Amino acid sequence: MSINNHQIQTIAFDADDTLWRNEDIFINAQSDFISLLLPYHDEAYVRSHLAAVQIKNLEHFGYGIKGFTLSMIETAIELTEGRITGTEIHQIIELAKRMLASPVELLPGIKKVLSELKGQFNLFVITKGDLLDQESKLARSGIADYFDAIEIVSDKNSEAYEQILKRHQISADNFLMIGNSLKSDILPVLDLGARAIHVPYHSTWEHEEVSDETLLQYPQLISLTNISQLMSWLGLKDHNSITKNDKVVS
Repeated sequence: MSINNHQIQTIAFDADDTLWRNEDIFINAQSDFISLLLPYHDEAYVRSHLAAVQIKNLEHFGYGIKGFTLSMIETAIELTEGRITGTEIHQIIELAKRMLASPVELLPGIKKVLSELKGQFNLFVITKGDLLDQESKLARSGIADYFDAIEIVSDKNSEAYEQILKRHQISADNFLMIGNSLKSDILPVLDLGARAIHVPYHSTWEHEEVSDETLLQYPQLISLTNISQLMSWLGLKDHNSITKNDKVVS
């Protein structure tokens, strides 16, 4: 193994779609929203318009369910030319409340891996999104006690990671980030000279996708097919062997 994994002292995990399911909640809510607007426009048009509004609004509302809800309301007003009714707006708000109340479903193997890592490494959660929502999900997840620190940021870029490392006095050589988003969890960390492992989820928000051309600039990229393989990569267990640039199996 060419990477000195014994140097790692701190392992940070993304939350949504790394520790627990999240994107499915948005996909289901988006389907309900599209159904609400089908009397006005076809599915493809509603879907593309909502996506554009979401991206435009990130700088104003940030990531998370509340920002998504405001984007749904704005989309509904625009696509109906103001004809959307108060009752239909209320349906969107109720849809958001159901999203916020969705149960936290841990991904397979997460709790076992955390229990094996606890005490051997400093464990962090580094996630982006709405502060109250993320804190609520972590509290309801049943795994909060495994973590030594929780960092909830407005966006996940190299500057945000650098500030976290500086605040906790962590060297990039001793840091490992694990997540499902190449754009948010992996590439910004690799840009700092730290290590990161991509564990893909079965679906990815379009805004988080990265081109193949971009990935060619990161030959050090490591991908695991599931979180259980992390122990083998760290040299702690003899699970499935992992090598650099393994093919991801969805």
